[in-house]
Amino acid sequence: MSLLPLPQALEQMLQQLPTPNEFEQISLDQATNRILAEDIFSPINVPHFDNSAMDGYAVNLQNFSINQPLVVIGKAFAGNPFTDEIGEGQCVRIMTGAAIPKGADAVIMQEETSLNNDGTVCFTRQPKLFENIRKQGEDIQQGQLVLGKGSKLDVTTLPLLASLGIAQIQVYPRIKVAILSTGDELVSVGNPLKSGQIYDTNRFAVRLMLEKLNCEITDYGILPDDPTQFENAFINSQQNADVLITSGGVSVGEADFTKEVLEKRGQIGFWKIAMKPGKPFAFGQLNSDTDNKTWFFGLPGNPVSALVTFYQLVQPALMKLAGYSPEKIANFSPNLTAYTVTSLKKAVGRQDFQRGFYRINPQGELEVKPIGNQGSHIFSAFNESNCFIVLEQERSNVAQGEKVTIQPFNFLLK
Repeated sequence: MSLLPLPQALEQMLQQLPTPNEFEQISLDQATNRILAEDIFSPINVPHFDNSAMDGYAVNLQNFSINQPLVVIGKAFAGNPFTDEIGEGQCVRIMTGAAIPKGADAVIMQEETSLNNDGTVCFTRQPKLFENIRKQGEDIQQGQLVLGKGSKLDVTTLPLLASLGIAQIQVYPRIKVAILSTGDELVSVGNPLKSGQIYDTNRFAVRLMLEKLNCEITDYGILPDDPTQFENAFINSQQNADVLITSGGVSVGEADFTKEVLEKRGQIGFWKIAMKPGKPFAFGQLNSDTDNKTWFFGLPGNPVSALVTFYQLVQPALMKLAGYSPEKIANFSPNLTAYTVTSLKKAVGRQDFQRGFYRINPQGELEVKPIGNQGSHIFSAFNESNCFIVLEQERSNVAQGEKVTIQPFNFLLK
């Protein structure tokens, strides 16, 4: 079987996966990390009225002269406006956020004024028209699209909706994901190791990433090399989950029953991806008697391979199932260009994702260096990395100082 280029594999998956067609209405305070299922148009102008950007004095420039003291006829506070109109020779003391009084068309900051003994105010500079005035609708205009369907609701978007007085919104349902690991050699964290056993870090890492993606998780734990238990887990997943993610059992030479059960319970493609680490990968759909499909992702068993394939393939797939907009899916991990400070080993034939650390050097340029051993079993290198160094499929060894593509880790690995 020839190796499938990563972009082609991702495209094939995304073409098959549906976008959600159901939604639920919830209150704004319940919406953290949910995905918006509607376009939001502003019901109001922001600011709602012209207001002052400074503490100072509101003046009318038609009746203003830098040499003429003005009489202070009142004060305007945020939430307590001055309701009369400014006349000739007059000004109003005004605080930040207060509504601009009638007749005023500029605010002079208090640092550019002096208060006379008779209560009048003198000014040290001629202001410009509308200076220090926040105009109505300057930030957001009534009827303007402020947040598009498929946006993530978080600390940058929820306060925006709150500022518009929006209390209820429509969101897509959370994805229900079942996870399991296979292999008699695996032991759950917290239990003692016997000879030939290793701890199951893959399922632990997958669960942590799924939590960051705000999925509802069912953990079936570690299944022994037993086809009956394996098939039962699949049946349960078909009934209760939108997605099943397994770790192990998709490589050449692993237990034969794995592939047999997968093919019996669904339409699964066993792919060899042209990526390193993470060549073995399985994707498909479990049979179901309902209209709701259960999608399957089979990750390789090596810890680094499992994490990289999840990041590069499963993450954008889950984003589509969750309802993210196509633009956000396409840019789930944007690429940058950096200079490598060391040489890099690379064999032609697979797209390589090396763990690296990037920074801005004293010359203001992005530079990157590989971190640790790049073996697919060396998980500790992630601890000091902040990006993937992405080397093209047909690229060979990279010399020091060459330009390379980097992917800064997104929220999933931070």
